[in-house]
Amino acid sequence: MDERNFYTPSDTTRTLVLSCPFCKQSAEYPLRWVVRQKRDRLPGGADEHDRARFQKAQSYMVLCDDKVMCRNLRCRKRFDVSGIKTMAFL
Repeated sequence: MDERNFYTPSDTTRTLVLSCPFCKQSAEYPLRWVVRQKRDRLPGGADEHDRARFQKAQSYMVLCDDKVMCRNLRCRKRFDVSGIKTMAFL
């Protein structure tokens, strides 16, 4: 059984204050996350190996955006999102 069957995916957006490395200006940027919530029951057709994997599974979030564009109108350069984790357990 595939691990994707254990989770219900959804998208969410969270804002984070980041600083542009080029112009050094801070601003709030919306970042997209994929939230994978663990289902309350194991899907049908699972064997003992799948049951053990389902017991260990946890809900988690994965960051989708790895680059953002600077909000300063004079700068407008793209920079990497750094300093935050790309995966977080719920």
